[in-house]
Amino acid sequence: MQKKTLLNLNLELYEDKLSNGLEIYVVPKNVNGIYATFSTKFGSIHNTFVPIGEEELITVPNGIAHFLEHKVFEQEDETDPFTFFSERGADANANTSQIKTTYLFSGTTFFKENLNYLFDYVQSPYFTDENVEKEKGIIEQEILMYQDDPFSRIYEQSLFNSFVKISHRLPIAGTIETIRKITKEDLYKCYNTFYHPANMFVVVTGNVNPDEVYDIIKTNQEKKSFPSSFKTVIRHNNEPDHVFKKEEILEMNVTIPKIAFNYKFNISNLNYLKRHIINYIGLFFDIKLGLTSSFYEKMQNDNILTSGLEISYIETDKHLLIMLFADTKEPEKLIENIQRELENLEISEEEFNRKKKLLLSSYLYMSDNIYQINHKIMNNIVKEGEVITDAYQEYSNYNVQELNDIINKLSFEHHNYVIIKPKNN
Repeated sequence: MQKKTLLNLNLELYEDKLSNGLEIYVVPKNVNGIYATFSTKFGSIHNTFVPIGEEELITVPNGIAHFLEHKVFEQEDETDPFTFFSERGADANANTSQIKTTYLFSGTTFFKENLNYLFDYVQSPYFTDENVEKEKGIIEQEILMYQDDPFSRIYEQSLFNSFVKISHRLPIAGTIETIRKITKEDLYKCYNTFYHPANMFVVVTGNVNPDEVYDIIKTNQEKKSFPSSFKTVIRHNNEPDHVFKKEEILEMNVTIPKIAFNYKFNISNLNYLKRHIINYIGLFFDIKLGLTSSFYEKMQNDNILTSGLEISYIETDKHLLIMLFADTKEPEKLIENIQRELENLEISEEEFNRKKKLLLSSYLYMSDNIYQINHKIMNNIVKEGEVITDAYQEYSNYNVQELNDIINKLSFEHHNYVIIKPKNN
């Protein structure tokens, strides 16, 4: 395995690729725990693609990546993967995002057995008409649960109202209507296309020997056969800069109104690496509106904010969506104040350096957490195509001049809001 140093973290990264295309990443750390993730670069946005072995684009129902995540746990021998891991002292789970699906376990014992089983159950699909129909009812209940949750509702509505064409606007779990359209054949087409080892990677962090991890995985994969050639062809829609809907007010069972105020930026023409653009914009909003800002203090003193202003983001091929979430008794007044605060885009060097120090320190603290290390590597692989080993040095080179240059080239005209108000009983 090739060894690289994760600079300033006092950690070594070991990586390799098997003949079937599977990528392996291992970061050993002398702690009482092991965290293993097995991921495919297949998420909720990959709805239109050319299936493996075919030539024509197809479009599958929205929510199928999440549906497939559920069905991968279905085994022909009726073994329950959760029970298998639990009996061997491990916690198991899986999750689907917009850009990937991950299967995982963590524990301290039976590592070889658990790692082998992680690959075996994920690589043994078993879909029938009957078990697909049964799963629809389970996922429909999950969707209804999300619709009753205020934060899930405001988050999904913000995405739907902000994007116009791309699948980022659609719920990861799909809708009841789209879920009901999924067939066994759809699942197999998605599985055979995107669950090929050449589209997957494994990350192991914790108390392990890298050579042992590699040998376990290599031996496991050599017992299995996969198509020799692999290529994904995915269609991406050309997303416009404007938002789909400027404003929306919903009513739900909440005590205090909730808001999401969203800015949609086209970042495709900025002459910086995408990850640096995103970090700079994140720093800007944190300086202006974060918990240590004068804006936050004023909103608290004026009794406009009843909680912190949470800042989140979604990146796409061309755009960055900054999402601002808060609980407030005066949502319209908070929105007005946010817009007024962002009329002045300049950031001082003192403000910038203070936030830069926090960025650097939070990166260093990551080295103590095998879960954060693992997630950082996963995100690097999916978004950057490689692990960024000198991130600390990149952050150290950030400066207020570049931040102001980026911010002043952005258009702040494309924004919207979603407000959830208490129901009038």
